[in-house]
Amino acid sequence: MASAPPRGLLFGTAGVPLSASDDSTLSAIERIRALGLDCLEIEFVKGVKMGLDTAGKVRERAASLGVRLSVHAPYFINLNSEDAGKRLASQERILKSARVGAACGATSVVFHAAFYGADPADRAYATVKRELRTVMSILRSERLPITLRVETMGKRSQFGSLDEVLSLCRDVDGLQPCLDFSHLHAREGKVNSYEDFHRVLGKVARKLGPRALKNVHIHIAGIHYGDKGEIKHLDLEEADFRYDEWLAALRDLGVEGTVICESPNLEGDALMLKELYRAQAVKARPEQR
Repeated sequence: MASAPPRGLLFGTAGVPLSASDDSTLSAIERIRALGLDCLEIEFVKGVKMGLDTAGKVRERAASLGVRLSVHAPYFINLNSEDAGKRLASQERILKSARVGAACGATSVVFHAAFYGADPADRAYATVKRELRTVMSILRSERLPITLRVETMGKRSQFGSLDEVLSLCRDVDGLQPCLDFSHLHAREGKVNSYEDFHRVLGKVARKLGPRALKNVHIHIAGIHYGDKGEIKHLDLEEADFRYDEWLAALRDLGVEGTVICESPNLEGDALMLKELYRAQAVKARPEQR
């Protein structure tokens, strides 16, 4: 079993903070704590290159400093590939991320599931569901204490709408979502108001149960998008994403868990969000000031 979820929201970065002394995960953990942030997502996006010896050191450092860890699996995953060998390789990339992530003490492994290719959405869904059931069966047999999280995606060519992700999490036992609100915004060209954010979170609670909002894993960034969805990440101040309303919706619904900032201004935006979240909480409870 993964460790117990945190109370409230924890804020951190996707990868090594820009101000870290070097680009190692150990330095990243130390810098996260020095900055006053809470969590780190280790980026295995170009391949899982960390050995188990290093993973053990990462686990010890994170535990000693109280930094919560997650990992992001490689980008080269397509569980809907026409090539059975590529589907098998995609399964193995997820599993290797989970094995090394668990050795690091990470609680979650995030992954991008698939592309539609030439398939209609329902056929792609059936294939991804089958492949993920196999992955989860292996994960359970190895008793790895880590949660697999399928991410909502920002390009319309990518499998991973909100409905697809939530349905998968109902159909594949043990699977959980990674809610990338920037991707949801870019994919639909909307989902950018307090009411929209409240609706999304309400749907998560209805589909997966209210407890799902007590252990979320969220990605956030400013985002540039067009007719086909996501183009690139931006700093939050440079984008149209209404992060103040998004934080208010998280607070009002009592959402707890991990918020990972993916904007180019990694720790700057993560700190800004943490400070704004705290300020909103104080403003909402003036009797406690």
